[in-house]
Amino acid sequence: MKRLLIVEDKESLALMLRETVEAEGLEADVALDGKEAVRKIAAGNRYFAVLTDLRMPGADGIAVLRQVKESDPDCPVIVMTAFATIENAVEAMKLGAYDFVQKPVDADHLLLLLRRCRENRELRYENILLKDEFRQRYRLPAIVGESARIVEVSNAIQRVAPTDSTVLLQGESGTGKELFARAIHQLSPRRDRPFVAINCAAIPETLIENELFGHEKGSFTGATGRQLGKFELADSGTIFLDEIGELGLGVQSKILRVIQERRFDRIGGTSTLEVDVRIICATNRPLAGEVKEGRFREDLFFRINVFPVTVPPLRARREDIDGLADFFLQKFARELKKPSLRIAADAAEALRAYDWPGNIRELENCIERAAILCDGGVIERRDLHIEAPSTDALRDALDLSGTLEEATTRTARVVERLKIAEALERTDSRADAAENLGISARTLAAKMKEHGIEE
Repeated sequence: MKRLLIVEDKESLALMLRETVEAEGLEADVALDGKEAVRKIAAGNRYFAVLTDLRMPGADGIAVLRQVKESDPDCPVIVMTAFATIENAVEAMKLGAYDFVQKPVDADHLLLLLRRCRENRELRYENILLKDEFRQRYRLPAIVGESARIVEVSNAIQRVAPTDSTVLLQGESGTGKELFARAIHQLSPRRDRPFVAINCAAIPETLIENELFGHEKGSFTGATGRQLGKFELADSGTIFLDEIGELGLGVQSKILRVIQERRFDRIGGTSTLEVDVRIICATNRPLAGEVKEGRFREDLFFRINVFPVTVPPLRARREDIDGLADFFLQKFARELKKPSLRIAADAAEALRAYDWPGNIRELENCIERAAILCDGGVIERRDLHIEAPSTDALRDALDLSGTLEEATTRTARVVERLKIAEALERTDSRADAAENLGISARTLAAKMKEHGIEE
C-alpha cells in the first residue's frame, strides 16, 4: 500500500506536499477541504496514512480524523498545525491521531513519519514474524509456527511493537518469551538502539540491584570503579526483565520508580540519572496470585501489565511440532555436517504425542541429541529417548485413596518431587534446573530439602 491522502485547503501547499511524497516513490490523493476528504474516506478509498490540516473551512481536521477512525481504525492520521493551534493538535492526539507536524512542514521529518506509518500499516496485512522472507529484512528472530495460538500472539506483538507501551510476556519456561521480546524490539522505532536482557532469576538477590542500576567507585568493598547498570546500558533502547516475578520487594520498588519517573540512582551515587527505555517483562508465574500472596507489589503489577501477552506451551500448539522439529533438524544438520538428516515417521509421531514439559527448549535439546545419536541419517523413535506415559501407568503409580482433596494433595507432592528430580538429572547445575522449572534457585533448594532430594 503506497497511497496516502493529503488534506489541505491551500492548493499550492497541497501540491508541494504531493510532489515531496511522490519524489519518495509514494502516491498521493489530494483533498482541498475537509468535506472532500470525508467523502473520499467514506467512499471506501484505503490509504496507508492521512495527512490533514487542522483548520479548514467546513469540515476541519478533527472531522477528518473522526471519519478515518470510523472507516479504517488502523489508518494513522498525521495532523498539520500552525503554532497558534498546538492545543488543537493535542486534542487530535487524544482522539487517536498518530502524530502532528508544525507548519512550515519539515520535509525530512514528515517523510520519516510516513515511512513509519507505512511500515506499521504493512504489519497489519503481513504477519512478518512467521514469514521467512521478512526475517532477514527486519532482523527478526526465528519464530516458527502456523497454529492459531501462535498467530494470535504474533499479531498482538506486531500491534504493540511500534508503541512504547510496557509489555508483559507470560508463559511457561522454554516457550520462547525472549524471542518475542527481541521481535518487539526489532519491530519498534528503537530497533537500532540497544536491546539489553537480564534473567532476574539467575542473579542472587544481593547482586541484582547492582546489575540493574550499577554503582559508583567506593560504594562498597571491591567497588574499584564505576559500573553501569543494565538500565543505563539500555538507554534509548529496550530492556528485557526475564522472570521479573523472582525479584525481591525492595528491588521491585526501584523498578517501579524507573517506570513512573524514568529516573534511578546508582548504588553510592549522589545524583539522579534519567533514562529513556522501553520495558518488556516476562514471567512464568501468575503474578496476580503473587500479588495476593504479598510476594509482588500490586502497583508494579499494574504498571507492567499494560499489554499482557500469553505465549502458549508447546502442548497447546501441537500442530507446530513438525515445523519446529524440522527447523531444529536443519540447524543441527548444518552444525554436525549431516546434510541428509530426516525424521522417521514413527519418530515424528512420538514427537507429536509427547507433552513437552520443557516446551520448545526441551524439543530443541531432544532433536540435537537425536541428531548426534542417529545412524544412517535417519532419526528413529529410539533416538529420541522420550516416552509418553500411559493413563494406566500413571494410575498405578499414584495413591488415589481418600477424598478428592487428600488424593489431589498427595498426587501434587509426588509430581513435584518427580519433576524436581527429573530437572536435576537433565541439567548440570541447580541454577539450570531452577530455570527449567520456572522457580528461583532459593525455592529449588527449599523444595529439595522438603522432599529429601540430594544431588
